[in-house]
Amino acid sequence: MKEVWLIDGVRTPIGRHAGALSSIRPDDLGAIVLQEIAKRNDLNLKELDGIFFGCANQGGEDNRNIARMSMLIAEFPVEIPACTVNRLCGSGLEAIATAARCILANDGDVFIGGGVESMSRAPLVMMKLDKPFKTGHQIMYDTTIGWRLTHPKMEQLGHTDPLGVTAENLVEMYNISRQEQDKFSLLSHQKAINAIDNGLFKEQIIPVATKNGLADKDESPRRDTSFEKLSKLPPVFKKSGTVTAGNSSQINDGASAVLLVSSEYGKAFGLKPIAKIISMGVAGVPPRIMGIGPVPATNKALKKASLTLDDMDIIELNEAFAGQSLAVLREWDMDMEDPRLNPNGGAIALGHPLGATGSILMTKMLHEMRRRNDLQFGLVSLCIGVGQGISMIIEKL
Repeated sequence: MKEVWLIDGVRTPIGRHAGALSSIRPDDLGAIVLQEIAKRNDLNLKELDGIFFGCANQGGEDNRNIARMSMLIAEFPVEIPACTVNRLCGSGLEAIATAARCILANDGDVFIGGGVESMSRAPLVMMKLDKPFKTGHQIMYDTTIGWRLTHPKMEQLGHTDPLGVTAENLVEMYNISRQEQDKFSLLSHQKAINAIDNGLFKEQIIPVATKNGLADKDESPRRDTSFEKLSKLPPVFKKSGTVTAGNSSQINDGASAVLLVSSEYGKAFGLKPIAKIISMGVAGVPPRIMGIGPVPATNKALKKASLTLDDMDIIELNEAFAGQSLAVLREWDMDMEDPRLNPNGGAIALGHPLGATGSILMTKMLHEMRRRNDLQFGLVSLCIGVGQGISMIIEKL
């Protein structure tokens, strides 16, 4: 039976908002990871059947199919097709899933799946006037994150809570304390700093030349953070709330790419896979509690694989918010200190460059599987704005 092999994954460092990568266009970030994944794996570009990139915003320099733009900037052969997919925060993993589906459908043997996002460079936008010479003020929207140009019916249906409010909704629903959220956040930073100090990201990160020098480390983890510092931060979404800037993911820039091949192609050319894809799952949930999306998505993936959560040896759960992540863990009956969970830190510390994050999580997992001998099954899962979740299960080979 045909299998989908995961050969390698690369990523840029994750840049802070207005940080090291903010001077670089998103299509250039995409080109950087494409060139590197091809170079590292001595990829014959004539045999590359397609590229899928996730991107969430697409309101500025990332417009008009950034996957294709990045591919052309990377100077890949023009004959290679490329497509941008958008499942918001799940876009990077959706791109990998789409490439996998193509392989399983016999549409090709060699694909690159990944994602890119420059939240720093997201533009301000406004609608055109409906009448010429119309007077009055026009609303300009920041496309960095969240709702804009919202359909009135979406508001009537109650589907337009800001992302931070959706986290507050879960915190209330699951009776999650501020202390739990801040402890979860501190753990994320501690694990990320440990990974950086021990060089665990070195092989997966591509150093990026910027106008201020070489960016070769994730910018966002805070070495000096503490529970006391986190506990002093004010709530940012509700006056009486508990979701703060410190227990939320950050606004970031970055890109990632993963090389996928069919098992037949891999065997024919003697490739050494890190893992294979076992199953995938996508599910919808009420938008006002979008952060619980990983639960039904993971249930679908586990059912398809005839596995349980206990079978998972490593789990990369995107940390959109500490409260949201803790709600998922409640449903999974998992402790925040479970060693399987985000062993090298998550988005609260490392950052969440929207459309790139799913591919970044997969890249982190692949390199951890390559490094360790005690891992067999892995789960990557993300919640998604407007009420979805996406999960993928892989097995080390």
